[in-house]
Amino acid sequence: MLRPWRIEIQLDPQSEKAIYLQIADVIIQDIQTGRLKAGDALPGSRQLAADLSVNRNTVVDALNVLINEGWIEAKPRKGAFVADVLPTTQAHTHGGKQTISQPAFKNHIHLYFDDGFPDSKIAPMTELARAYRKIFNQKARWQLMGYNSELGDEAFRKVVAQMLNHQRGMQVTANDICITRGSQMATYLAAHCLLEAGDKVIVESPGYRPAWKALENAGAQLIPIAVDEEGIVIEEVIACLQSQGQIKAMFITPHHQYPTTVTLSLQRRQAIIRLSNEYGFTIVEDDYDNEFHFGYRPVLPLASFPELRNYVYIGTMSKVVAPALRIGYLVSNDPAFMQKVAGLRKIIDVQGDAMMEQAVLELINDGTIKKHIRKATLFYKNKRDKTLQLLEKYLKGKADYEVPEGGLAFWIEPVAKINWPRVADELLAKGIKINTPDNYSDDPRLNGFRFGYGALSEAQLEEGIRALAAYLPGKDKT
Repeated sequence: MLRPWRIEIQLDPQSEKAIYLQIADVIIQDIQTGRLKAGDALPGSRQLAADLSVNRNTVVDALNVLINEGWIEAKPRKGAFVADVLPTTQAHTHGGKQTISQPAFKNHIHLYFDDGFPDSKIAPMTELARAYRKIFNQKARWQLMGYNSELGDEAFRKVVAQMLNHQRGMQVTANDICITRGSQMATYLAAHCLLEAGDKVIVESPGYRPAWKALENAGAQLIPIAVDEEGIVIEEVIACLQSQGQIKAMFITPHHQYPTTVTLSLQRRQAIIRLSNEYGFTIVEDDYDNEFHFGYRPVLPLASFPELRNYVYIGTMSKVVAPALRIGYLVSNDPAFMQKVAGLRKIIDVQGDAMMEQAVLELINDGTIKKHIRKATLFYKNKRDKTLQLLEKYLKGKADYEVPEGGLAFWIEPVAKINWPRVADELLAKGIKINTPDNYSDDPRLNGFRFGYGALSEAQLEEGIRALAAYLPGKDKT
């Protein structure tokens, strides 16, 4: 098949616009001006790469951008052709002068790569509704309609304590637990009952900004400490303890670090416990996705170590039941602290949702929750493996990532430095929303992002990863 069209472009290696986007923009210009018409065949990627004296992968990236934006279409075993129906356009840029256009659905989000939401479609809603009906049919249901303990339903707290003791190696009672409306409320309560204005708190960086806001709202001064492949860096923690004066607390996500998903090594766990006891700071441990673990067994929390003197342990059942049902819990081995928590909880919320707690308790007692966790763990493991296949297919050589042993997200680090505001805007113009590195840290050197896969279908995952791949150049890009 003859392909007489030749691209005419002066590539500028010094431009802020990547080479592959410069190529894509020129092809779009030629389509818009009529030099390339609907149905016209483009030269093959090898020929284009030779004509432009660039790596073939650079041309492939440019063609992927054009395919994703609807300017060209790829036909198996035939090649790439100008699309018969072109995008409805508006002025836009790929990081330079206004030459490129985007589809008209710019503000309609049809894909959101969140930070690890569960799939609400597999939630045990039928069983939950049945549990609600059973409770309302009880003769003593009127007792549940009155005021309850500000710490939560006592029977429910006893079951949570039993779960923590049997499955997570802890040694707690119902009196050590406060049921909350999600883990964020638990963090807020912990921050305001533990901290005073000016107190210094160590946090992981990158880390969980909503928790940072709760800590800062209580007056805390945050001290970010770097994270590597073994979790928070102990040498930096020690340097901070020796130079910053008294540290009141450390907020940490050791099981699957947020956002990088790495597990804190045993050696570092022991070091942090030793430092906590020596310097007197409280460890606030957020174990936000303990239930979904795909390895041999979950790593036990820091709060399970009997030698740890000062801790606050935070967990959630929202991912297990359904995200919209806000069920979290706060645990501490300090009775005086728990008294403060009860007092503050009563001021801001009086008590928890007794009906919800009783309904979930019913699902725990009849085995529904245990069965659902087994089913959901297999479901998410299969989806993780499918996501890995797609990452290997589209991002190999473009990004680094480790296979997470649990949770509902990958941490992805492109091998090249990415202009994230531009990439996020251009993906959003195609209806795809991602979380950029500034969601996790103020450090401009951070180049990775958290890629949640739990709530998306396989088709959505492939569409989004393929679209993202077009903006991530490989190591050998010219």
